[in-house]
Amino acid sequence: MASDEIIDHYSALARSALHGQRIADCDPVAFTGGGFGPAGYDDIAALPDGALRASLGCGNPVAVAEIRAGETVLDLGSGGGIDVLLSSRRVGPYGTVFGLDASPAMVELARRNAEQAGVTNVQFLQGTIEAIPLPGHAVDVVISNCVINLSGDKAAVLAEAFRVLRPGGRFGVSDVVTTQVLDEQARQRAEERIGCVAGSLTVQEYRELLVTAGFVAVTVTLAADHGDGVHSAIVQAEKPAIGPGLEIRPMRESDAAEVLAIYQAGLDTGQAGFETVAPSWEGFTASRLPRLRYVAVDTDSGEVLGWAAASAVSARSVYAGVVEHSVYVHPGCQAHGIGRALLRAFIAACEDAGVWTIQSGIFPENVASLALHQAVGFRVVGTRERVGCHHGVWRDVVMVERRSPVVGT
Repeated sequence: MASDEIIDHYSALARSALHGQRIADCDPVAFTGGGFGPAGYDDIAALPDGALRASLGCGNPVAVAEIRAGETVLDLGSGGGIDVLLSSRRVGPYGTVFGLDASPAMVELARRNAEQAGVTNVQFLQGTIEAIPLPGHAVDVVISNCVINLSGDKAAVLAEAFRVLRPGGRFGVSDVVTTQVLDEQARQRAEERIGCVAGSLTVQEYRELLVTAGFVAVTVTLAADHGDGVHSAIVQAEKPAIGPGLEIRPMRESDAAEVLAIYQAGLDTGQAGFETVAPSWEGFTASRLPRLRYVAVDTDSGEVLGWAAASAVSARSVYAGVVEHSVYVHPGCQAHGIGRALLRAFIAACEDAGVWTIQSGIFPENVASLALHQAVGFRVVGTRERVGCHHGVWRDVVMVERRSPVVGT
């Protein structure tokens, strides 16, 4: 269905719920047996009957997102409000829960359900999940229940979720996914059973879109099996953590000038590497892997304050999970935890990418860099003595590496 058709479809379901009818968006057997709707919850006592009638989800994202007291939560595609109401219990009186839905009728239904429940720490917004009507860094947790698969622009949805999350924020949704690309017949059969398969992503596609948006620690856990390779799933990810006023995101081509300026500033210290002149952007891009590149930015000015990136160590397949990395911080912003935050985000991204060894060479005089790497789990594996001449002096290089405790074990 097109987006307008989807809104009309769910508005009609909302109107039915407003008139006291119980609604379902898939085969009744699948609805209960597959964990759809209220069957997916175990803590629905005291919820208004209207919220239960309008529950169309495929799981319980409130449980998987580990929502805590005092947090701000956003539910994408909040429908009749069941997940918003459950979240409101968890955040308590000092927390806030936003529900966002494109259907005016669903927003009306959710507001009525919240009023009947006597819940005051919630707000329901009308708008699309591809253009969330909230400022950046506004929420601690994004949840959703069998809605993102309905979007015609899932990349935009996930980019928006990343934007509105605070650093260290969590993404925890229930959704429908496939384990492989479905042919048309299989997709139609699944659509007849559970009603929300047409736009579903494969597990790998979901992971790639989350990584592209900037998320790390990405997991997709299959839940109920609906046949034909279709599953309900729990999808979890994190926005990299860093200090106030800062953000870590994937490196963009528009960052080129600032990234290279920070690179040059590091080389000018004489302690960052054997190079004396930073490469061109074309040279930088050609020598580094396209995915494992991150920048730390000032959220007010957008200025790049540091970066981390990876290079392959060999074209041989046996070394596919081994990378060499670099991390540089603006000389005016060192000792502020930026390098440590960048490295932690970079490590998490490497885990997601199946990297089992991260390695680098550091001048022994660069005591701060050695201490930083050891603080985030790198170990010294040896010293290459007088390995290269730098400004007329033959210098040693301390080799450090981090072996993944997950990948390759």
